[in-house]
Amino acid sequence: MKIVKEFSRFAHEYHRHNIIQSEVAKKLVSMLEKKSYLKVLDLGCGSGAVYQNMLKQHIVVDEFIAFDFSEEMLSLHPIDKTVKTVCSDFNDRSSFEKYRDNEFSILISASALQWSTNLTSVLDSISRLAPEHYFAFFTAKTFATLHKVAGISSPIYSKKSIINSLSSYTIDTMEELEYRLDFDSVLEMFRYIKRSGVSGGVGVLNYKKMKNIMKKYPLNYLEFEVLFIKARGK
Repeated sequence: MKIVKEFSRFAHEYHRHNIIQSEVAKKLVSMLEKKSYLKVLDLGCGSGAVYQNMLKQHIVVDEFIAFDFSEEMLSLHPIDKTVKTVCSDFNDRSSFEKYRDNEFSILISASALQWSTNLTSVLDSISRLAPEHYFAFFTAKTFATLHKVAGISSPIYSKKSIINSLSSYTIDTMEELEYRLDFDSVLEMFRYIKRSGVSGGVGVLNYKKMKNIMKKYPLNYLEFEVLFIKARGK
């Protein structure tokens, strides 16, 4: 799966280039309604932005399961006696067979599940793991202008597709936010895309096409659209 290789390759640079992802994790954690939880599952935990923000917001957790498909990312996750790392693929339903219904107090996932190969299937397979689920999805409008100039489609799901994929849930709250990340040059922007670990579909382009995009790109920033959702499994 290509996205695993991209995140793993740039794992040790990722924390320096995940500005938007960090903001998303901060916002998502701020949606939590309690200051203590018995057991939390962080799905697609990366280098630990959710856990770090829970600490900053003084949220106490007895047991924190940091779940990711990249061993390199998990090696960057903060270590604590309450933290257990699990290296597994959330696209594989068998990854969750060892967990009981409502095994966790909450399930939280920031900036990860938009890379699911089948989002409806993944969401259905995790819907009974916790009574409350907190999600942050990047939508297909992320890098919208870049995709338009390049003449390619977004590799991630649209807002409508994400909502439709939540058929196993009752949605309690939903909020859509737009972010912008400014750059001094288009070259710097492309370096960010590469080093953040996610190509946004641009990686399929050859050098000639990339050079052409760098000439034509009309903005000095990248656009991001994120959908924040609190939901309950049916």
